[in-house]
Amino acid sequence: MINWFEKIEKYYKLKCYDNRDVADFVDYKKITSEQYKEITGDNYVTE
Repeated sequence: MINWFEKIEKYYKLKCYDNRDVADFVDYKKITSEQYKEITGDNYVTE
């Protein structure tokens, strides 16, 4: 089973994903808004 949090965090740190990309994973319900904040340091805001 895929650990989405670890994968997304890894690629974010490698600068393959930006905040918008990580927010998309919250929208897809692969990570929570709390995990978004843990990865990016920013609060998740819906548009």
